[in-house]
Amino acid sequence: MDAARPSEAATFDAIGFAEAPTLPLLFERRCERTPDRVRGPVAALMWPVLRHLVSERLLARLGGRLRLAVSGGAPMSRKLTHCFVGLGLPLLQGYGLTEAAPIVTANRLEDNVPDSVGRPIPGVEVRLGAHDELLVRGPNVMLGYWHEPAPTAASVTADGWLHTGDIAAFDPGGHVHIVGRIKEILVTSTGEKVPPADLEMAIAEDPLFEQVMVLGEGRPYLAALVVLNREGWTALAAGLRLDAGAPDVLGRPEVHSAVLQRVEERVASFPSYARVRQVWLTLEPWSTDEGLITPTLKLRRRQLQERFAAAIEGLYEAGR
Repeated sequence: MDAARPSEAATFDAIGFAEAPTLPLLFERRCERTPDRVRGPVAALMWPVLRHLVSERLLARLGGRLRLAVSGGAPMSRKLTHCFVGLGLPLLQGYGLTEAAPIVTANRLEDNVPDSVGRPIPGVEVRLGAHDELLVRGPNVMLGYWHEPAPTAASVTADGWLHTGDIAAFDPGGHVHIVGRIKEILVTSTGEKVPPADLEMAIAEDPLFEQVMVLGEGRPYLAALVVLNREGWTALAAGLRLDAGAPDVLGRPEVHSAVLQRVEERVASFPSYARVRQVWLTLEPWSTDEGLITPTLKLRRRQLQERFAAAIEGLYEAGR
């Protein structure tokens, strides 16, 4: 899922991890250490106990008979995906689009690389085009848009390759990894190209952040619009000895410093140019009713930029 999704912390809470916050990390590591089902002696001893005391109890909340789950529509965070796989629930990510009827790739039970969207389904070809755009060809690809020859010609080549608009990469095993949308790639004034969704997802893994939109197109550095979780904000304000409900408290320098430190912790693995230097904070979530997110909780970037144009300009004036 993207950054507008319900927070990762809320997902863990819903299945019972709130009672033992270190457990997601344990199961995530189990997935990472055993992607090929090979376990060391310590893991072999621990797993039966964890399965009985934790895994079976939590999976019972999903019905108790769930053998697998398939995720699509938007990327899931690496941490959440690995946690479910480590729990013993195969979570299979897939990828597709309406113009491809709609499935293009999917992971399999016997060949699950959780960070990827899997390999092409039988009969479907994929390759990378200009700017690493994922191209798709197969019997599932549409003949064209109804009575729309110009958009059809722009979307499907003469030899049948469909332009997806998604930037992708292939791993050595042929699994497809979606990097971002071509139209959403931010190009800073220094020429650096940044896929904002990756940053937004990483930042939103912190339960303090409900929704995040990273900015920077044509700008000298990255900034972000951030919706704070109300409970998380109350705790942060108490730690800073501030009144969480005071007017203009979200604009105080010490608040921005504390939030930027939390953001920095989440994006530390990204290149130095992909660091957020300024934030604008709010407690009011973006909703579908306002037209700021889609029904699938994806950000409507243009609408958000128009709504908060003054705040965005303020972010870059503050950094001059």
